[in-house]
Amino acid sequence: MTTFDFAPLFRTSVGYDRLASLMNSAHRGESGNGFPPYNIQKAGEDKYRITMAVAGFAESDLSITSENNRLTVAGTRRDEEESEESAYLYRGIATRSFERRFNLADHVRVRGAHLDNGLLHIELEREIPEAMKPREIEIQSSGTLIENQLEEQENTKAA
Repeated sequence: MTTFDFAPLFRTSVGYDRLASLMNSAHRGESGNGFPPYNIQKAGEDKYRITMAVAGFAESDLSITSENNRLTVAGTRRDEEESEESAYLYRGIATRSFERRFNLADHVRVRGAHLDNGLLHIELEREIPEAMKPREIEIQSSGTLIENQLEEQENTKAA
């Protein structure tokens, strides 16, 4: 019996329905590169937070771009020159450049980002336009409907 773990297929989408995200990621053929590690957290009804571990990167080494429902986080860091006095015996802290892309659902906007103790926090919020929000429609009886129409006609004659 073969089992498949589809969890990695919908890790980089925020605000999507899981099935749509699964199909989108499968179609895109997401690569297995796991650097830098990140978390996606739902912080409220319409709020999300992406946290990336970017130890060793300064604010000036990082760039965040949001365009056409795609959030791109890139980090560029030049390797430090080894001096004759010191050399690395083991280098386990990654300092390579990276670019990580996240697909955002419609109406999800980046609200801000901050770097704290080697973690980059990106705040996202879903803003649903008023026209798309559900609204209640008052049901009028035929008597009140006729009264309202008569009042409107009287108001237009008076004006």
